[in-house]
Amino acid sequence: MTSGSATKRARERQELLSTVRAKQNSAERRHRLLIGGLWGLLVLVVVGLIAAALWTARPQTSAEVRVAPDFTLPDSDGGSVTLSDLRGSPVLLYFSEGAGCDACIVQQAKIEAEPGFAEAGITVLPIVMNTAEQINADRDRLGGKTAYLLDDGTVSKEYDTLGKGMHPGLPGHGFVLIDADGNQVWQADYPSMWIEPSELLATVRDKL
Repeated sequence: MTSGSATKRARERQELLSTVRAKQNSAERRHRLLIGGLWGLLVLVVVGLIAAALWTARPQTSAEVRVAPDFTLPDSDGGSVTLSDLRGSPVLLYFSEGAGCDACIVQQAKIEAEPGFAEAGITVLPIVMNTAEQINADRDRLGGKTAYLLDDGTVSKEYDTLGKGMHPGLPGHGFVLIDADGNQVWQADYPSMWIEPSELLATVRDKL
């Protein structure tokens, strides 16, 4: 009788232990599935963010042709420039965030260092919404030479460059190409805040 009871208790303990282990294994499987699902979701989110970043960093271009709006702007060296005075040769307007954006200033300095623009007779005019003191400080620090045209926002708005970067009230990082006859033939904004000068030159030559 005692032996039978002991056997029964042992069997019951074994069944209870098996039940507990089964529950533990089931919980572990659910935990692994949950962790795997969370990792899968995280991977999808990361991939989505990378894809979105790459998409938003793509250049936005337009080949709409119109007569380029004329303007006269003071420059950061104390002079002034009137766009219509440059008729007879292509002009590339470079709108940027200006002072405080090192990438913007370095872009202009690198364009200056590309001899192909001068060889093609293309005048590059950088335009910013800064004071002369603000932009000259960054220009001197980063090795730029060309004087910047100082806009109060009127020209930037007329050429539809405002809000194309990180700041709604400022230009982003964009270019407008005007041919020798004074027609705007190409416009592009670069959210990545950079384009290789050689690539820019090839694009501009192709549009003229």
